[in-house]
Amino acid sequence: MNPATHSPAAPTIVPDGESLSVDTIARIARDPTAQIELTPEIRKRVIASRRLLDDFVASGRIIYGVTTSVGGFVNWLVPPTHAEESQNNIMRAVQTNVGAHLDDHYVRAAMLARINSLGRGYSAISIENLDKYVQMYNRGVLPCIPEKGSLGTSGDLGPLACIGLVGTGQWRAKLDGEIMSGAAALKQAGIEPMRLGYKEGLALINGTSVMTAVAACLVAESKSLIKTHTLATCLSLEVHKAKIMPFHPAAHRQKPHPGQMKIAACIYDTLADSKMIVQDEETEEWLRNLATDKPCGLDDQIEDAYSIRATPQVMGPVVDTTLFVQQTVETEINSSNDNPLIVVEDNEAVHNANFHGQYISNAMDQLAIVLVNMCNLSDRRNNRLLHPGLNGDLPPFLVKENPGVRLGLMGGQFLATSLTAEIRQMCMPMSIQSLPSTGDFQDHVSFGLVAARRTRDILDNARHILAFELLCACQAADFRGIDKLSSATRKLYDIVRQHVPYLDHDEPLTDHIEKIASMFASGEFLDAVPQEVEAYNW
Repeated sequence: MNPATHSPAAPTIVPDGESLSVDTIARIARDPTAQIELTPEIRKRVIASRRLLDDFVASGRIIYGVTTSVGGFVNWLVPPTHAEESQNNIMRAVQTNVGAHLDDHYVRAAMLARINSLGRGYSAISIENLDKYVQMYNRGVLPCIPEKGSLGTSGDLGPLACIGLVGTGQWRAKLDGEIMSGAAALKQAGIEPMRLGYKEGLALINGTSVMTAVAACLVAESKSLIKTHTLATCLSLEVHKAKIMPFHPAAHRQKPHPGQMKIAACIYDTLADSKMIVQDEETEEWLRNLATDKPCGLDDQIEDAYSIRATPQVMGPVVDTTLFVQQTVETEINSSNDNPLIVVEDNEAVHNANFHGQYISNAMDQLAIVLVNMCNLSDRRNNRLLHPGLNGDLPPFLVKENPGVRLGLMGGQFLATSLTAEIRQMCMPMSIQSLPSTGDFQDHVSFGLVAARRTRDILDNARHILAFELLCACQAADFRGIDKLSSATRKLYDIVRQHVPYLDHDEPLTDHIEKIASMFASGEFLDAVPQEVEAYNW
């Protein structure tokens, strides 16, 4: 994009290295018009860090990646006269990733995260090369990043090298939707290639910015899904004719986990005007009228199954863990995560291991687990809606017209159950899979980007599992009477019905489930979330 034709209405982000949030990075990454701006303060600290490193080199200091080689060649000294050659070779050598390219929004997020880190002023990149990095972002030069192959220990070396190589006129990039050589992309965008001095190749690649960027997008998307699924859960509880008392705040004040209290409040307050949800006194009165002086079995019971009644206790950890993961990811985004760090305030070059991705790997494993638990709950509620022995007076498999001749939503359960089983086996933690590499120099690795990619795939499957539950709930609501729904769940029902009809005949469910899943992904269902219910605002 030519900056001269750039719309003045496009959003601008200042990567101050301190305040970039997961919500901001996820939003900006999906907006190709967004621009990055370096303030005078950012430029001042970047220049100061580079100047201090120049002084260290002039004084003859031996500093890793500056006057030594790297990785398995850490015991080799490299004179400053070989700086450009050695720094380019670092990037060429580690760029070995394979597989499909990361989606464009992940690439933008990674570039933004790396600029945010470099702009903190501890990486000693030259201001000229940081400016070119920013120009690449602002003019839409998107390096092609094959997604497989990162150890996540010295950071995402291979993925970040893809960006660094394009910055120097190498590798491949996408510009205006077309893949071309890095040199051609820079030329077409009007950017001069970077010329690297000592440490600059290392500064470009030695960090956690790709895994962290993907993680940031996933956290933001997971938050949206959890909130909208909580509303969909309210609809599901209504058509189950669930009892409301287990969600009363009196119970949850006695076990005050924040997430549990939030979910219980969402359900209790959202269903306050529902005429379909069951009050406990109704059940109690019905049971009392049937009581005799002998034990007797009845068709109803005083409490619901755990997949209904224990929803706050299961979904509470989903909320609390997601918020903890968000805090972890935001700390990582706003960090200096390369080695060595050139610290002006201490007048020191600090050898360290901030590039290690264990925090992100752990965080993505935790997010993966709670997303799967959310789907476990959904799978059980799906079964109760469809099972003729568990769904009360609802039609078997939600088939009212021509049962037996028709199979109704039976096939959709095949999908949901299959996906639930698939994501369960995907939950083996990546954060414990360390294997030594690089002549045992990198003898503990995080696989942070692998963990993030795996969580991405779990999230995609989760949307489809939850989409099927919402499809079932809307179908059941038509039997129960949509005029009895709460105002919020009726709004959700109406949004679904704009795209997915009541099914009075059998047809493939693929398009319907895909549509609802895409609406979860786009955040369209957030429009139905009742703003007056404070518990949704987390």
